[in-house]
Amino acid sequence: MTLSHPWLIAAAVPAVVAFALAYRAAERRRSAMQLRYSHLPFLVASIGAPAWPARALGAAWIAAVALVVLAASGPHVRAAVPVKDGSVVLCVDTSGSMRTTDVQPTRAAAALAALRAFIDATPDGTAVGIVSFAGSAQAIVQPVRDRAQLRDALAQIPEPNGATAIGDALSMAQRMLPRRGHRLVVLITDGENNAGSDPLQSAQALGAARIPLYTVGIGTNSGALVPGTLETAGIDEEALRAYAQAAGGAYSRADDAAQLRSALARLGRSTLFTPALVDLSLPAAMGGGILMALAVLAGIGAGRYP
Repeated sequence: MTLSHPWLIAAAVPAVVAFALAYRAAERRRSAMQLRYSHLPFLVASIGAPAWPARALGAAWIAAVALVVLAASGPHVRAAVPVKDGSVVLCVDTSGSMRTTDVQPTRAAAALAALRAFIDATPDGTAVGIVSFAGSAQAIVQPVRDRAQLRDALAQIPEPNGATAIGDALSMAQRMLPRRGHRLVVLITDGENNAGSDPLQSAQALGAARIPLYTVGIGTNSGALVPGTLETAGIDEEALRAYAQAAGGAYSRADDAAQLRSALARLGRSTLFTPALVDLSLPAAMGGGILMALAVLAGIGAGRYP
C-alpha cells in the first residue's frame, strides 16, 4: 500500500492514542458518577456486569477514527483491474481433425466448452469476436460486449470438416480488431496448417501491429485417427510456438478438455486485466463513517448516550 499524504498518518497516530485515552478516562468518570449516585442493588449489578460491551464500543470508535485518518492520507494499493479498451478475437479450428476423440468427447466439443470459459472469464467491458476456420476462415461474430450474443454465436460455429487454414484465420482476426487499444488474438487448433496463406507471415503481421497472439494446442499426439479416415491427427507444437513467438504472445498445450477450459479461462483473466493503483480513500472514509454511525446507535441502545 502507498499513501499520498503519509505525514497525516504520523500526525494522526498521537491523536488516535489521545482519543483512546480520553475515551477511557471518560468511561471511568461516567462509571464513578453512576456508582456515586446509585442505590445498593445497582451497585451490585454494576460490579457483576461484563466489561466487554464498553470495550467493544471503545474499540469501534478507535477503529472508525483510524479509518477516517487513513482515508485522509490517500491510501492506494496495486491491484489487477480490467482494461478499459480490451478487444480480442478467438480463432477456433473446425477442420476435420477436430473430430478426433483423443480429447473427450471430441477436440471440437472441448474447444467449444473452452470458448465459453474464456468468455465467462473476461471483463464485461471487453469486446470479443469469434472466427472459425477450416479450408477457409469465417467470421462468426464481430467483436461485441454483449455476452448473451456471444453465447448465441457459439451455436453458429460449424461442425468439423475440411482442411486447416490457420493463416487465413489470423489475417481475418487482425482485420476485425480496432486500430488501437488493448488487442489480442487467441488461436485454438491442433496446429497442422494445410491450406490458405502462410500462418507465420500472418503471425508476424500481428506482431508488427502490436497484437499479441496466444496459441493453444489441443490434442495428445497419441496417433489417434481422424474418424472415417486413415489420417493421423497430430499436433504441430513447434509451429504453434513459432506463431506465438512471432506475435509476442505465448503457447500452451491442452491434453484434455479440463486443461483446455482452464487454459482459456486463465488467458481471459490474465491478458485482459492490467496492474494499476487503486484509490482506497472513499472506501476507507465510508467504512469509518458507517462504523461511527453504528457505534452511536449501539451506544444509544445501551443507554450510554443521552
